[in-house]
Amino acid sequence: MLASSRHLVVGADSATAAILAAGLLGVAAPGTRRYVELAGSVALLVGGLLLLARLLRLGFLANFLSRTVLVGFLTGVGVQVAVGQLPELLGVPSVGGSTATKVWHLLRGTSHLQVLTMLVSVAVIAAVIGVRLLTRRVPGALLAVVAAIVAEHMLDLRSRGVEVLGPVEAGLPQLALPSLAEHDLVALLPIAVSMSVVILAQSAATSRAYAARYDEHVDTDTDLTALGAANLAASATGTFVVNGSPTKTEMVDNAGGRSQVASLAASVVVLVVLLVLTRSLAGLPLAALAAVVFLIGIELVDLPGMRRIYLMRRGEFVVALLTAAAVVLVGVEQGIVLAIVASIVDHLRHSYCPYNSVLEKSPAGHWRPTPVTPGARTVEGLVVYRFGTSLYFANASRFADDVTALISSGGPVSWFCIDGAAIGDV
Repeated sequence: MLASSRHLVVGADSATAAILAAGLLGVAAPGTRRYVELAGSVALLVGGLLLLARLLRLGFLANFLSRTVLVGFLTGVGVQVAVGQLPELLGVPSVGGSTATKVWHLLRGTSHLQVLTMLVSVAVIAAVIGVRLLTRRVPGALLAVVAAIVAEHMLDLRSRGVEVLGPVEAGLPQLALPSLAEHDLVALLPIAVSMSVVILAQSAATSRAYAARYDEHVDTDTDLTALGAANLAASATGTFVVNGSPTKTEMVDNAGGRSQVASLAASVVVLVVLLVLTRSLAGLPLAALAAVVFLIGIELVDLPGMRRIYLMRRGEFVVALLTAAAVVLVGVEQGIVLAIVASIVDHLRHSYCPYNSVLEKSPAGHWRPTPVTPGARTVEGLVVYRFGTSLYFANASRFADDVTALISSGGPVSWFCIDGAAIGDV
């Protein structure tokens, strides 16, 4: 409710979960009471850091994520999510690690394929796609999941080798802020800082991508307030750090959610499920859940967007492709950092090597740009030269080289006019 983005869905996310697991590995044993308390303490620290970032107006850091990088980032996340669901879809044991490791393990485990699990996966995927083709007003994913639970109860799929979710503890969590000792603060603060950076970057990337899709405006500083409050609430309910999730956002978008009302409705449904429906969830086939998430991953792969970038500018396409590859091969958290670096490098590349031109008059009397070639002229004795960006020390030699090439070849130049419309600073 506090965010400026109408579409961003905040929840537990794999990127921050990976950082948390790695950071707490040497501090507490996984699954212990202390481990859970420390996870809540990290959420408390992250909430405080995000609110501090809001006070310092650090939301401008999201401006370093270009539209090209956003397309590549979400495409990479989609591939990573889809590949991560394949073991559950096929009924083979899953492993952690990079996407490449998961694919290699999957190829080696083809002898362990579970036919019945695969049939459940295919049935759920077909049902979701079929309902979507008929109408967008009906939640096909929800219907498919409910049908899978009913099928498990009727056919006893669990006894036939299909893995299910298992018991889910009922009831609401107790509200209490975690205690934070001084020695814990020293150990947890670096983890919280790294997670805050990832939350800022990933949430901003996701909210801006959907704002561009629906031609809306978002304020990253306002979103920092919402994310900070969400993490403080998470720490009070015993939850670990929450983040703006591309997968969950795409899932809600596919279901027709267009505002924060969708998240409020989902919260009410979760409360009802925790109070009265947890026994029914125990029979949910994991393959059905994986099938829904797999489709969400496929939806995140923005092939039309990548194609548009390729047709408009090949260099931009390379940046988008490298960003997607970084997310897939290295990971979301490292991919975010590389995406920001790629945006900065791409900006520097444009400013260092801008599109410069010589202006000529068309037969219709309009000015048109032509490539800078030795001896090019606007008319006999006149050169109108356009430099495509601000002039500074890094591109000054490019400016000088163009001017030298234009006046040293061809006929004499009586007038050399510089079109400085794009030169905002010298």
